[in-house]
Amino acid sequence: MFTPLSAKGIVASVGYASGPLFLIDAATGTYVANGAPDTEAARLHAAIAQARAEVATLMSSADDDSALILEFQMAMMEDESLAAPAFAAIGGGNDAANAWIAALNKEIDGYDTAEDSYFRARGADLRDIHDRVLRALTGAAALRAPAGAVLFGRDLSPTQFLATDWAKGGGIVLLRGSTTSHVAMLARARGIPMLVGVGDLQAANDHFVLVDAEHGKVTVLPDAAERHEFLKASTAHLQLMNLARTQMGEPAVTADGAAIEVLVNVAEPTDVDRIDPEICAGVGLMRTEFLFNHGLPDEETQYAAYRHVLAWAGNRPVTIRTVDAGGDKPVRGFTVEETNPFLGLRGIRLSLSRPEVFRVQIRALLRAAVIGNLKVMFPMISLASEYAAAKALFDEETAALAAAGVPHKMPPLGIMVEVPAVAIAPEAFADVAFFSIGSNDLTQYVMAAGRDNGAVAALSDVRHPAILALIEKVTRYGAANDISVSLCGDAGGDPQAIPFLLRAGLRQLSVAPAQLPLAKAAIARASLHG
Repeated sequence: MFTPLSAKGIVASVGYASGPLFLIDAATGTYVANGAPDTEAARLHAAIAQARAEVATLMSSADDDSALILEFQMAMMEDESLAAPAFAAIGGGNDAANAWIAALNKEIDGYDTAEDSYFRARGADLRDIHDRVLRALTGAAALRAPAGAVLFGRDLSPTQFLATDWAKGGGIVLLRGSTTSHVAMLARARGIPMLVGVGDLQAANDHFVLVDAEHGKVTVLPDAAERHEFLKASTAHLQLMNLARTQMGEPAVTADGAAIEVLVNVAEPTDVDRIDPEICAGVGLMRTEFLFNHGLPDEETQYAAYRHVLAWAGNRPVTIRTVDAGGDKPVRGFTVEETNPFLGLRGIRLSLSRPEVFRVQIRALLRAAVIGNLKVMFPMISLASEYAAAKALFDEETAALAAAGVPHKMPPLGIMVEVPAVAIAPEAFADVAFFSIGSNDLTQYVMAAGRDNGAVAALSDVRHPAILALIEKVTRYGAANDISVSLCGDAGGDPQAIPFLLRAGLRQLSVAPAQLPLAKAAIARASLHG
């Protein structure tokens, strides 16, 4: 008789799910070789083309933020060097399937064992490319999870997530994974319960499981008592969510009466179309990477996107981040290949190195500022000289627009606090208009733990005393010098982290729209004094 098994995991997206397990590490079919090298090479070419078409189809129906995530896989499959060893092996007499398996396994091993966390995190994408092309070679159909299933395996790629129908619920349980991976971000945005780092959980396909992604627990083949406790906890969570939704339009206030501003993060302009502006204090982070999905955008394209969100917000503030390309967000024709992209030419560093690209964005922002309450922030700031250089470009473009008679306005300029050097010495930035703490990167850099590396996921906790101390230092400096401080990372929507963030001095949090109800509920229960 199977003994019910429980395992602890790390919560990547809050919620409860129950249903049959669906193993995502699926078989890819059997290949029948032809033998002729030309035929085998043609088969592999066709399979890669089919795989590219499948990813392109996913991209066409995905929102812009998801499409940006899929760009990596598309770029990899379009890079001839990826398949070159396989074609060489075919020329030496191997069949297409074995040649592809050998070539991709070697590539995956290289990523999995890389020192840099960015490359280790991309191993899941490469495994997905490996399986997708192999299925095209063998004619095996991609397995689809049944409605309401709990996806279970070593890791999950963005394409697997986006190809799943979440309309009837379901959840994700990963042996590895990371709370700051692309898939975790997608899960939080859609409210899909997700646990990572569950270790050596023993379970089989179709085993019924309970996923408690509030307390970090998964139970396989639960007994009656475990089902009863799960029902109580999940019902309480649902009631809290329903109560929170009814109070969404009310101001966020702590249990001891402190007013907290809760704003939203948006990845693309159409995100705000699904949000009632009355339920939030504005936009704390508008990402602009979506504009760079298919190359460098022109000024009018950018202006239209910014204008759309500012018009929606009315008098509420909208903080737009200049393009944060690099790191885990490569942009063709803009970013550069680096051995350690998270510590390389990314964010403001990249923008300053390509002023001809940056100036286009600056002009669009200056023109859009006349429409609403715009604030602009620079990502990946490390030095005061970087802020000064970026501001100087804004000043130059302001003068140029004035000379041309183009309506414009200089918005307040602030910086992301995500590099530890800034949090340690905020006094170097006394002339900025505001600080916005990026908790994902700040945690990654302080803890020396890659945000996409499941093996060190337990270290990615904003509640660590070192990180909270830095946040408190920034908030204290801001309060003493009349510089507003907010937080726009994932921690701002984490109910378990929110009390710690408030006690560290934060009074502005910006969260994903799906996290708004729980964030406001957590604020209402929190006390600033423990």
